[in-house]
Amino acid sequence: MKNTLGDLNNHLFAQLEKLGDDDLTGEELESELKRTDAICDISEQIIKNGELQYKAMKHMDEYGYERQKAVPEMLEVHAGGGANHK
Repeated sequence: MKNTLGDLNNHLFAQLEKLGDDDLTGEELESELKRTDAICDISEQIIKNGELQYKAMKHMDEYGYERQKAVPEMLEVHAGGGANHK
C-alpha cells in the first residue's frame, strides 16, 4: 500500500462532502456519522505515525546519522501539492 498524507486528506474531504449531502436522512445519516467517527479515529493514528516519522527524520538529520536523504513515502508531496497517485 502506498498511501500518503495527501491521500488521507482526500479521503477526509470526500467524507465531509458525504456528510453535507442534504438527501441523507435517518439511518443513512446515522451510518455516515458512525463511518465518520471511525475515519477520524484511524486518521488520528495515521497522522501521529506521520508525525513520528517526521520527528525521526529530523532527529537523524540533526545528529548526523548516515542515511539516504529520502523522505518517508507517507510524507511525500508531489508537483501541484497533490499526493502521489500510481
